[in-house]
Amino acid sequence: MSLGVFLAVLGAAFLHAAWNGLIRTGNPGGSRLQNLLVMALVQGAIGLAMLAFAPFPPARVWPWLIAAAALHTAYKLCLSAAYDHGDLSRVYPLARGSAPLMVLAASALVGADHLTAGEVAAVLVLVAGIMAMAGGAIRAGENRRLIPWALATAVMTTGYTLVDGLGARAAGHLTMFLGWTFALDGLFFGLAVAALRGTAPFRVSPAGWGRGALAAAASLGAYGVVVWAMTQAPIALVGALRECSILFAMLIGWRLFHEPMGRDKAVAGGLILAGVALMRVAA
Repeated sequence: MSLGVFLAVLGAAFLHAAWNGLIRTGNPGGSRLQNLLVMALVQGAIGLAMLAFAPFPPARVWPWLIAAAALHTAYKLCLSAAYDHGDLSRVYPLARGSAPLMVLAASALVGADHLTAGEVAAVLVLVAGIMAMAGGAIRAGENRRLIPWALATAVMTTGYTLVDGLGARAAGHLTMFLGWTFALDGLFFGLAVAALRGTAPFRVSPAGWGRGALAAAASLGAYGVVVWAMTQAPIALVGALRECSILFAMLIGWRLFHEPMGRDKAVAGGLILAGVALMRVAA
């Protein structure tokens, strides 16, 4: 992994934490599902605009596009359900922290990339830090239903990480792949929300649409950089490095939302930084 790709993925990790912060604070009075709906619809509109600068996908790319959009939709549904049973500091680390290990195993299983022992060690240290951030949910007596939903979110993250990376490589045109994926995701997620909740979630205030647009732009930027990076470096490494968003989210929560910064969070953050450093040395 080159230095430029490494720094780009770190920037994408910050954007990912930022859009989660916007979702958390955006659309006052709206549900988390509604906040995600606004983001998905705005992303869908951005995706449609991108299609003006891209060729029509050949037949071989459509299975990848449909799979990517379906997995992104399922990811948001699972994430919304997980947040209904737990808070950000538990769900986000558990969901995002489980994904790199799943991506590593799946990537090795399908033979997508070959990792050295040092790179595997870096991923495992990073995952250890992320999982330490999520520890204590059961000991603290929190709602245990957040755990299966958070793990389901991680499974969906694993799926779309692999499909996005391999699909973008198969497409050979990043703008085409991104534009169609976001357009289809907006369509699929909108239909899913309408089927589950009717038309009520679509009644959004102007302020909610504004924050949703900012979240969509940050999410699109993060996603675009990561998909591009997966065409330049091993998918498992990119997927793991992206999880530094948890560290950024921890800092955002501490500085902006005045969340407590205990020793356990500091140690977990240190492990995450150690994993990033090991990954850079091993790459």
